[in-house]
Amino acid sequence: MNKIFKRYWPYIKEYKVQYFLVLIGILLTVSATAATAHIMKPLMDEMFIARKEEMLYLIPFGLIGIYFFKAIGRYVQSVYMNYIGQHIVSRFREMLLDKIINLDMTFLYLNRSGELISRVTNDINRIQYFVSNMLPELFRESLTVAALIGYVVYLNATLAFYSLIVVPLVIYPLIFIAKKLKKYSHRSQAKNADVVTRLTEVFNNSEIIKANATEKYELERFSVQNWQFFKINMKSVYVGEIVSPMMEIIGAAGLAAVIFVGGREVYDGKMSVGEFTAFLTAVGLVFQPIRRIGSIYSKIQDAVAASERVFEILDTRSRIKDGTKLLEENIRHVEFKDVTLRYLDSYALKDVNIEINQGENIALVGDSGGGKSTFINMLLRFYDPDKGQVLINKTDIKEFNQVSLKHHISLVSQRIYIFQDTLAANVAYGQEIDEEKVYEALRLADASSFVSSLDDGIYTNMDEFGTNLSGGQRQRIAIARAIYKHSSLLLFDEATSALDNESEKRIQKALDEYTKDKITITIAHRLSTIEHADKILVMQKGMIVACGNHAQLLASSDVYKRLAGKFDK
Repeated sequence: MNKIFKRYWPYIKEYKVQYFLVLIGILLTVSATAATAHIMKPLMDEMFIARKEEMLYLIPFGLIGIYFFKAIGRYVQSVYMNYIGQHIVSRFREMLLDKIINLDMTFLYLNRSGELISRVTNDINRIQYFVSNMLPELFRESLTVAALIGYVVYLNATLAFYSLIVVPLVIYPLIFIAKKLKKYSHRSQAKNADVVTRLTEVFNNSEIIKANATEKYELERFSVQNWQFFKINMKSVYVGEIVSPMMEIIGAAGLAAVIFVGGREVYDGKMSVGEFTAFLTAVGLVFQPIRRIGSIYSKIQDAVAASERVFEILDTRSRIKDGTKLLEENIRHVEFKDVTLRYLDSYALKDVNIEINQGENIALVGDSGGGKSTFINMLLRFYDPDKGQVLINKTDIKEFNQVSLKHHISLVSQRIYIFQDTLAANVAYGQEIDEEKVYEALRLADASSFVSSLDDGIYTNMDEFGTNLSGGQRQRIAIARAIYKHSSLLLFDEATSALDNESEKRIQKALDEYTKDKITITIAHRLSTIEHADKILVMQKGMIVACGNHAQLLASSDVYKRLAGKFDK
């Protein structure tokens, strides 16, 4: 826990004013709690036994005053504790998302989306207790215990010894329980991630589930994870909830000792009834915060486990190191020089050498798994080569700042990404919306006609995944997005697969004029998409096995001829 506290300290100390107000609230609460015990002495000795009439007025007003200040203290403490917790948790959500989306693609591929969502939502919510409640509550309850113990020692040191001797008995079982709870908390949070992952898969694949009538099958798979989550949580409950009754029993033993020893003191005339009542009240009150401390300590283990999972992500380092150079001019030259990339036990790319110049239209063809998408991904720095260099304008791509690099690259991938926003915002994604540029991009992408038929035109809101559009319409929007960015390097990965031949021809004609001063790299399975390419790279098992234009490859490459025979016309 000390290690986690040190990690939080740089953030916690930024809330000095709020913690000071929390401290004021705590002091008011603690003082009022001690005063509650102290008022019992005049209540018994002076009001009931001595029958002083003025006490009939003073003690009730005093009691109201005590609880008035206690209420103010509780309110101030609660408000600012929650402010600290909500504020710091909101910051951590942003920090965690910022970290995750800036990590390399390998990390994102290897970690399930449900797992990452769970870290940003569930784990972050669990640490709120740590940063906003644990510290103030521990401080308040510890201060209350110290104040009340001091008071009971002041009243009767001997009796205080007998009544509080049971307190050390709490410590060992509490530590044992805390270790158990931390283990269960780790397992619970991991299983929660499994549940979120299963739900994410169900909602993201609803079409295939409906098409195969596998609703029952998916429910059964979810049910397994759901009830495992339940069992782990109940183990945590069984262990955690034993703290409170254990503390109750120990507290009762302490009170029994007070009544026995204190009763003898009163019988022997060594203590007044009022002093004994005040003492008994103070001892009763001291066990309440001790019980609360035990409960807090057990609950902290859940927050500590969540914190470890959060800091595990924050401490993860990206394999892709950002460069410092800004790419301020257009991309005029791309070169792969002896580029090799291994993935597990096979080559994604092997000894790739190619130069591409401004204005060239390059096509990539090959069997599935041949390295075509990896070739494109290297230009986006999703991966860095294990050997060799990727050069942009004669400079190693690793030297460039990634934001400035990607400002010059547009990607249209096989999977079309449509965000829940207006159509215009999807086209101008990440940039300021310029209506004239949006309409021009849509025209070049052959999307003007269907967009004009929408109720709100370019300001029509898109549903999740663009479900209010057809597959071809989504693909046109993705192409328009690439055009709007006005990049000097265009990457098309099956960019027209959802379009009919006529639509593809219209878009291709518009793009030919648009891309004449740019570098275009296209992955396609349609002959019409690649037959007019300046250069076609035939890839197999990560290697370029043939290179040339369509006519040259038909004459010289058996692999290309086989592939060309399978192309869609």
